[in-house]
Amino acid sequence: MTTETAVAATDSELSPEIQPTPPTNRLSERWRDWATNVAVFLGVLALWWAVTASGLVPPLFLPSPQAVVGAFIEANGCHPIQEGSTRIVCGAQGYFLWEHLLASLQRIGLGVLGGIAVGVVIGFAMALVPLLGRLFEPYLNFLRSLPPLGYIGLLIVWFGIGDTSKIWLLFLAAFPPIAMATIDGVRGIRTDRILAAQALGANSVGVLRHVVLPASLPSILSGIRIATGFAWTTVVAAELNNGIPGIGGLAYLSGTQLQTPLTIACIIIIGLAAIALDAAIKRLGGLLVPWQGKA
Repeated sequence: MTTETAVAATDSELSPEIQPTPPTNRLSERWRDWATNVAVFLGVLALWWAVTASGLVPPLFLPSPQAVVGAFIEANGCHPIQEGSTRIVCGAQGYFLWEHLLASLQRIGLGVLGGIAVGVVIGFAMALVPLLGRLFEPYLNFLRSLPPLGYIGLLIVWFGIGDTSKIWLLFLAAFPPIAMATIDGVRGIRTDRILAAQALGANSVGVLRHVVLPASLPSILSGIRIATGFAWTTVVAAELNNGIPGIGGLAYLSGTQLQTPLTIACIIIIGLAAIALDAAIKRLGGLLVPWQGKA
């Protein structure tokens, strides 16, 4: 048997598990996954409608899907303040629903950007200078272990009940996980990579730019993803105090006013916004570190 024949025979005997998946099969799997997700969503929606239509649960506790959709439409348009009235109001609590969502996104954007700017710099400093790591890492762990809402009262005393205290709260929620992820990413770099760069003539700045930063970037992006999700849950809770405009403040006030359809609409918007933020950061990570998981 020649070498070419042996290779051909070996390739033909490869198990199906290690054969490359044809593009058509991958496409069909995606369609099946999409169809399954749609079917589950429609099933949950049908169950929700059936429970509310049967009257098992009072509408005050669980409004129907059509009532929630109606509240969503009403919060994004203008309508009479009450039935039979000629006075027209727009939105909910003086703002459209998209304006409430935008206000919350602006707060979280400022807080998380501040956390990225400070957390990455401090993380690099603590990882590259062992003395700084030994001195300040216990305090960073202490700050990370504190629930941010535990010191919202102190921030209100310092900065008032406006947006400043909320942005500081979001910064304090985002900063520790980003800093810790940066430290872990830098410390996890293999020494032989640094030595190889130095052997090729790279100075300290070159090693930092071409080795340390690219190698630690996946860990930093993971920290940003975790911090953004944590900050999003924090901003919703922070808006319980003077949070209008804000999607969390609107959800709280509509609940206290027994506007349950609007409360559920806000909850759905909060969840969809969180999914969109996570997907955007995940996509950004795929663009910035396309080599991750392929080595």
